Amino acid sequence: MSELKPKRQLTLTQTSAIIVGQVIGSGIFINVPIVAGIIQNVWGAVFVWFLGGLLWIPQILILAEMGTAYPNQGGPYYFIHKAGSPFLAFQYTWTAFLTSDTPTLTIIGLLAADALTFFFPILDNNIYAKIFAALFILIFTAIQYRSVKMGGNVQVVLTVLKLLPLIAVVAIGLFYLAEGNLQEFRIFTSFDNEPITTSILFAGVAATVWAYAGFLNILYTSGEVKNPEINLPKALIGSVLFVMAAYILISLCTSAIVPFETLTSVEEGKFINPFEHLQFFSNYAGAIFAIAVFISMLGVLNSSILTQPRLEWAMAKDGLFFKSFGHLHPKYLTPDFSILAQSAFAIILLIFGGLGDLLGYFTISYLLQNTLVYGSLFFLKNKDDYNPVYKAPIARTMAALSILIQFVIIAGTFAAFPIGGLIASVGLILSGVPVYFYFYMKNK
Repeated sequence: MSELKPKRQLTLTQTSAIIVGQVIGSGIFINVPIVAGIIQNVWGAVFVWFLGGLLWIPQILILAEMGTAYPNQGGPYYFIHKAGSPFLAFQYTWTAFLTSDTPTLTIIGLLAADALTFFFPILDNNIYAKIFAALFILIFTAIQYRSVKMGGNVQVVLTVLKLLPLIAVVAIGLFYLAEGNLQEFRIFTSFDNEPITTSILFAGVAATVWAYAGFLNILYTSGEVKNPEINLPKALIGSVLFVMAAYILISLCTSAIVPFETLTSVEEGKFINPFEHLQFFSNYAGAIFAIAVFISMLGVLNSSILTQPRLEWAMAKDGLFFKSFGHLHPKYLTPDFSILAQSAFAIILLIFGGLGDLLGYFTISYLLQNTLVYGSLFFLKNKDDYNPVYKAPIARTMAALSILIQFVIIAGTFAAFPIGGLIASVGLILSGVPVYFYFYMKNK
């Protein structure tokens, strides 16, 4: 009997919806106040969102090239392993599982609960919010357990629904550009005429990382994308340009609608609702925004549970992780145990820490993971079977620039987020070293 393998079922539309749905979520309406508070200048904050997106361009081009060279399940893990370092490949996946991919589910679940406090104030209670978050993690776990195709179709619907209110914010905000909420045009001085230093800019860009994160994750499921040599570059490049334009416009239009003092006084981890500041929406503005944010959270949750377990599955198939993670459901051809285990760990994480800690906890590990992926390109280029259909211009320079970007933003992360979450993240990264050697010796 032949070994079970994932089936290529995801179309270009589904692939693009998964990327956009995973990247565009709560991040923009949580991070717009954070970035504005760091920069202390509306136009400077908009520039930071542009800069944050611009820094992703070389990274996306590299990912598109490597994705077409090796359209295998587990993408980034496979690249690093193929480049010649099983240890670093293991560290990438271990770090993702503990400190970035799984906490994403936890963060999104909590934000979904926060969005519905408008209708159900009881969800403002931390205990009830965590129960609610766990419930929705379980619902989407059940969907992805049964079918990647069904999960992809659900993602298309959720992505379309989540974009509608964002388009409304931009369309309405454009009429407010002449209002007094926008300060005098200046980028490099704050509201108090203090210079915006390079370190402040780095901190601002670091605060956009979570909002822009998620592009790599589609490569986790490369083995289930139809015609990946064509569809992956189209989906990746098209998505980053779309997301970048969307964030710049949303930042600008939200700042035009909401007074700057109100924008920067939002509690960290809470949403800014631009509809509350539109008189003609009256009392139902909050309800509309709550529903919109909730749908957005569902889209991120669905796409995250769809993509992320494929990473652990690929590593387990190489014998570097628990064998059960490498199991495919005989009927649904989904990594069933990996899906269940990751969701279970996300629910356990609900017990620990606040949202601010989780964001910092996520950011530092995510940047280190990216560094490993981009560094693998230099070694893959020397492989005889490295024949990408899409080739990034000046690929090695792009890879070097992408690595430099990670280190610059890491420096900014220490200024933008609580140190507790960062220390916890580094500790969990290092905890993977003995685990790797356990599996290494076991295989040997």
